[in-house]
Amino acid sequence: MLRIVMTHESAWPLESLSALRLGKRLAVEVPPTGPGRRAFVDITPGSVDADAQARAERWTHRSTARSFTVQHWEYDAAAIDGLDYDIAAVCLRSATAADESELLTVLRKWHRDPTHFRYVWDTADPR
Repeated sequence: MLRIVMTHESAWPLESLSALRLGKRLAVEVPPTGPGRRAFVDITPGSVDADAQARAERWTHRSTARSFTVQHWEYDAAAIDGLDYDIAAVCLRSATAADESELLTVLRKWHRDPTHFRYVWDTADPR
């Protein structure tokens, strides 16, 4: 009998996992709590020591040892495209994950599929 075991790497599309390891923020739009609102869940990778040197040398350091902050923000839909997008913005919840495995645990608890996350510039996330 063949048994397939999913690792934390196989839960992510390669492009998304690479982005996180390069320290790039990802986001996904999620249902808001009410009309006139828009909501997003974003993942912000933490910095590692080697990032500063890489930045100084104008390259991006790839690391599998990053921590992550996951936040669920909601915004006034009418203000989301302007400079004042943060007026009436509310952080509904926030979590930290020490590594990629804990990140998947947070996303499972929040009922968020890793395959739905995109680069923030491919979403309407205003941050």
